[in-house]
Amino acid sequence: MPKVEKFEKVYQRACKRKGGEAELKKLLKKPKSAKTLAKVDDSRFLAEFTKKVFQSGFVWRVVENKWPDFEKTFLDFDIQRLLMQPDEFYEKAARNPAIIRNFPKVKTVRENAYMIHDVRERQGSTFAAFVAEWPASDMVGLWDYLKKHGSRLGGNTGPYALRTLGKDTFLLSWDVEHYLKGEGVFDGASSSKRSRASIQAYFNEMHAQSGLSYTQISQIVSYSFGDNVVFPED
Repeated sequence: MPKVEKFEKVYQRACKRKGGEAELKKLLKKPKSAKTLAKVDDSRFLAEFTKKVFQSGFVWRVVENKWPDFEKTFLDFDIQRLLMQPDEFYEKAARNPAIIRNFPKVKTVRENAYMIHDVRERQGSTFAAFVAEWPASDMVGLWDYLKKHGSRLGGNTGPYALRTLGKDTFLLSWDVEHYLKGEGVFDGASSSKRSRASIQAYFNEMHAQSGLSYTQISQIVSYSFGDNVVFPED
């Protein structure tokens, strides 16, 4: 990994831009512990994956407003019930004006339910436990798993769902990605295997320096860079 700013410098810049350490700390999210995350019902993982799939490239607020109808349409995202439904169930859902009529995205509900079911069968435990036990030091590995075995969970879709559910993960937001590229952590596309390995190594190093969660480190990097300034630097 190239020589980059020490975490303390990044942290102090974020503090200054957000109005001080106390104000910055108010903005930082605390991920769930592995024990707590493992207790989340698997239906909530499927629900959040579905929500992020539908929000991708769409107005997030519209999906949020329609979400109670999504829950009703998709049987509260009960994995076993959804896997028992015939093709006609999903075709009908895709015509339902109460949700967003997009058949390719509707199909991801069943496809991602299969992914969750397969993990449960193979691991002999819940999908929540599978995610909870995955080390944050290899978060890009979990992202790759969701992309490979799930449906439409590549890019930032899977990572944003994990963050929402409480998994300790960094995110490649615009600010984070451009900061890391400027620091020479990676070049080319951030989605390449080589770039992801370098990005993971960066966050592992910042975690070792700070002892903070990957979620918080990611936020601090974001707050230290870009246009999200409350108190501009001198």
